[in-house]
Amino acid sequence: MTLVKATLIGIDGGENIKFMFNPTEITFSRTISLEQPPGAQTDKGENKVSFKHPNPYSLKISNIIFDTYEEGTSVLNYITKLKAAVEFSKSGEGQSKRPPIYLFTWGDTSYLRCFVKTLTFKLTMFLDNGTPVRASVDLDLEQVESSTPLASMKTPNLSPEQRAAFNRDEFLESKPSKKKP
Repeated sequence: MTLVKATLIGIDGGENIKFMFNPTEITFSRTISLEQPPGAQTDKGENKVSFKHPNPYSLKISNIIFDTYEEGTSVLNYITKLKAAVEFSKSGEGQSKRPPIYLFTWGDTSYLRCFVKTLTFKLTMFLDNGTPVRASVDLDLEQVESSTPLASMKTPNLSPEQRAAFNRDEFLESKPSKKKP
């Protein structure tokens, strides 16, 4: 059986990042946003809670090892791709607007469409000349939805003539107005 490497596949604006060694664990988390208005209490004196919405999933991968000791080259060549993941995209739809979007996969499983929210790395081994040859990396990934809106969410693409045929109230109701003589 062939060992399959965990990978961050660049979907929009990022290069693929293949892990040198697979993670030993991945941790998922998700929270619910709450609203607790000050002073609002139940009949029993407990704070009232309003549930707003679920937040995106987060995925934490700790202690990802990159090691170039046997090659004698700098491990920073691998870290450079990870550093680019926490900068704004240089290409794609999100160019200069947001970080690159990735799909975190491992084997046949696609875990999360995401961006790299946090990158932490430690250089842990050096050659005699100071070249870093081993790094330990922690990544926090955060889920993002597809940028393609659902058909019902698309903004209508109207020609100037179509726009002239609508007044504001009727436009919001999606009914054409009758032109006044």
